[in-house]
Amino acid sequence: MFRAVSPSHTFLGLPLLQLLLLLVQAVGRGLGRASPAGGPLEDVVIERYHIPRTCPREVQMGDFVRYHYNGTFEDGKKFDSSYDRSTLVAIVVGVGRLITGMDRGLMGMCVNERRRLIVPPHLGYGSIGVAGLIPPDATLYFDVVLLDVWNKADTVQVSTLLHPAHCPRMVQDSDFVRYHYNGTLLDGTAFDTSYSRGGTYDTYVGSGWLIKGMDQGLLGMCPGERRKIIIPPFLAYGEKGYGTVIPPQASLVFHVLLIDVHNPKDTVQLETLELPPGCVRRAVAGDFMRYHYNGSLMDGTLFDSSYSRNHTYNTYVGQGYIIPGMDQGLQGACMGERRRITIPPHLAYGENGTDKIPGSAVLIFDVHVIDFHNPGDPVEIKILSPPPETCNETAKPGDFVRYHYNCSLLDGTKLFSSWVRGWAREATLGANKVIEGLDTGLQGMCVGERRQLVVPPHLAHGESGARGVPGSAVLLFAVELVSREEGLPTGYLFVWHEDPPADLFEGLDLNKDGEVPLEEFSTFIKAQVSEGKGRLMPGQDPEKTIADMFQNQDRNQDGKITVEELKLKSDEDQERVHEEL
Repeated sequence: MFRAVSPSHTFLGLPLLQLLLLLVQAVGRGLGRASPAGGPLEDVVIERYHIPRTCPREVQMGDFVRYHYNGTFEDGKKFDSSYDRSTLVAIVVGVGRLITGMDRGLMGMCVNERRRLIVPPHLGYGSIGVAGLIPPDATLYFDVVLLDVWNKADTVQVSTLLHPAHCPRMVQDSDFVRYHYNGTLLDGTAFDTSYSRGGTYDTYVGSGWLIKGMDQGLLGMCPGERRKIIIPPFLAYGEKGYGTVIPPQASLVFHVLLIDVHNPKDTVQLETLELPPGCVRRAVAGDFMRYHYNGSLMDGTLFDSSYSRNHTYNTYVGQGYIIPGMDQGLQGACMGERRRITIPPHLAYGENGTDKIPGSAVLIFDVHVIDFHNPGDPVEIKILSPPPETCNETAKPGDFVRYHYNCSLLDGTKLFSSWVRGWAREATLGANKVIEGLDTGLQGMCVGERRQLVVPPHLAHGESGARGVPGSAVLLFAVELVSREEGLPTGYLFVWHEDPPADLFEGLDLNKDGEVPLEEFSTFIKAQVSEGKGRLMPGQDPEKTIADMFQNQDRNQDGKITVEELKLKSDEDQERVHEEL
């Protein structure tokens, strides 16, 4: 594409024959030479031996035309040729500047049409001729090809060849555009193309950077639109043309594909594609967000996609970790929302672009927000259904609980389900047996209650994630408390519901031999549990718990407990306090 040049107000010098054509007209009607049928010609004979398939415009009186010709006599002898001079004839038709026969012969011609004209003397140079060039009463034969036609009343002609289904923005004055083009003369002769340079043509519209006709022809275009723009010479390069590629007085034809358009004053444009119901929180600066995206140029060219990597893009919002336009565009989003973010170059990668992104490119991101959280977020708890009966006691740290749950990501991706597996999970609250957020969410529950828990990653599996759980993922739990057993104090394996027997060893020594083996110890403890006098630590194998208790009392590890070895844990703790003091 060529820049606009200053128009000239001088006329081109005309070759000798053209001056003669302008100045000399047929004198009188006279008698013409014999016609092909044997009689004199009364009018121009026109043979249209090549007619183009399409003819959007025919020559009319007052049109400015450019054409090539060969001029011969009846015997085939050449008297003139524009080809020999390598210069087209450029002239106005039907206003007396050509011999009458040529004026008539050009009427109704189409661009790229070829005609053979037989011009009788009275419509050519008559009985006078042209001294030394055309004898008197000469019939003239012209082979003509029309290459251009226009009129001073012409305007820029715009034809839309392809209109995109989606048009977010149309070109206006002062916009910056990027487009591809093929430039030809009206006869199809190519003079320039952006495609050969491997890059778009980038410029401002309506600011004097382009020829006037292109400034007009681009207005109203949509990104992705294809147009054919025909520009008359006076709105292009006029009488001077441009170098050796665009002749003087040439109409220009541009096939244009608009890649994108923006204005330096543009801001980020947001379009909500899908908004999930029940949006209780929107992203703010400082949140950590996980999202999927497809990134494309305005013409639809895809330059990047998180989906192709099968991994979300994870980053802080509003902290300068991503391009400014994306930083702005993500704020205010809901979890699960799909939105389109259109970012002008000055809020993206600017004039230089990147390896995949051209300079001055407008970027379009179709974003699906998976989740976001703030490092200070607590567990969000929502009661889905209260317990079926009156609840006087709720789960607390140390309690042994059984619960059912479904776990998913916030986009609905299912991760785990105890209902699917068919058995409830078990845990002792506060014992680091489950993730911190789930532990917190189970506390305060009544048996039979159902809750929804939203657990941020720092209270779940953190930045690294876990098997099946992405890093930095917010987790959604639906939980139901199935049962609860009161826990034991820290460090205890068994507690009495009332005061222990006054002579505990005597109760343990079932055969009264002064020694208590594991069998007697186990029988005694199980009896206390069955009679409701004490309880073992919930959630553990009773046999293992009793074996651990026996091991703790068998100080010398000889397989039996003596009266000297037997001590209650409360007594041990008291002795330890005195020792520390």
